[in-house]
Amino acid sequence: QVQLIESGGGLVQPGGSLRLSCAASGRTFSRDAMGWFRQAPGKERDFVAAISYSGRNTYVADSVKGRFTISRDNAKNTVYLNLNSLKPEDTAVYYCAQSTLGRASQNADEYPYWGQGTQVTVSQ
Repeated sequence: QVQLIESGGGLVQPGGSLRLSCAASGRTFSRDAMGWFRQAPGKERDFVAAISYSGRNTYVADSVKGRFTISRDNAKNTVYLNLNSLKPEDTAVYYCAQSTLGRASQNADEYPYWGQGTQVTVSQ
C-alpha cells in the first residue's frame, strides 16, 4: 500500500520561507518520479514542481521559478519542496504525488498516488 505523508506547511509572512517534506512508503521510491502540486480555494489543482527518479532532472512551474526548488533523498524515501520569497498567491494546499514512471512530468495524470496535502498560508 502506497502512503505519502506531507509535512512542513503552516502560516508564514510574505517574503518568508518554508520547507515541505513528503515521506513515501509502499513502492520502490528510488525508481519513481515525484511531483508537487497545489490547489488554492476555488481553483484547480496546478503543477508546482517535479523531479526524476534519480534527481537529475527537475521541472518547476513558471509561476514559482527562482523561488521554489524540489529535491529528493532516496536513502530516506523523501522528497522536499523549498519555498522561498513566498507571496500571498502561493497560499494553497500542497500535495505530494508519486509516479510509476521514472521521468519527471508536469501531467497530474501520470501520478496515481497522492498524499493528503499540507496547508501553506502566506499572510500578514
